[in-house]
Amino acid sequence: MAETTSNSGLLTVRLLTPDRVLLDATAEAVELPSMSGYLEALYGAAPLLAELGAGEVRLHGGSSGDQKFFVAWGFVEVLPDRVTILAETALHPNEIDVSEAQKDLQEGEKLWREAGDDGNKYDEANAVTREAEEKIASAEGKSK
Repeated sequence: MAETTSNSGLLTVRLLTPDRVLLDATAEAVELPSMSGYLEALYGAAPLLAELGAGEVRLHGGSSGDQKFFVAWGFVEVLPDRVTILAETALHPNEIDVSEAQKDLQEGEKLWREAGDDGNKYDEANAVTREAEEKIASAEGKSK
C-alpha cells in the first residue's frame, strides 16, 4: 500500500527525455498515449509499465494545472502515487515546428509509397506518419 503523504490524492508526475526534464509536478490525473491506446492514471492506480506511443500527455489539477505535452515513443511507469514518462521526444505544443512536421508527414507518405512488400518499411512509414500527424494536431490544439 502507498504511504500517505501531504500529496495524498495527487500523483507525482515526471516527464523526461534523454536530454532534459520537462516536468516534475503533481497532478490529479494524467492521460497519455500508449501503443495500445490512450490510458488515464489516477492516484492509487495499479502498477503498470507500458510502451509509449505518439500523442499528447494531458495533466489535470495539482501543481501542474491543466497542461499538455507532445510525446513520442518511450515508456511510462504508473505506480499508485506517481507516473514517470520516459519519452524519446517530448515538447510543449508551442515548441513544435509545424513546417518541419509537415515535411516529416510528406516523408512518411513517401516511405509508405516506396515500401513495396516489406512489412518493416510499412511499420517505419506508419510510425513517421503517426508522429508527424500527432505533432501537427498538438501544435494546432486539435489532438484527440
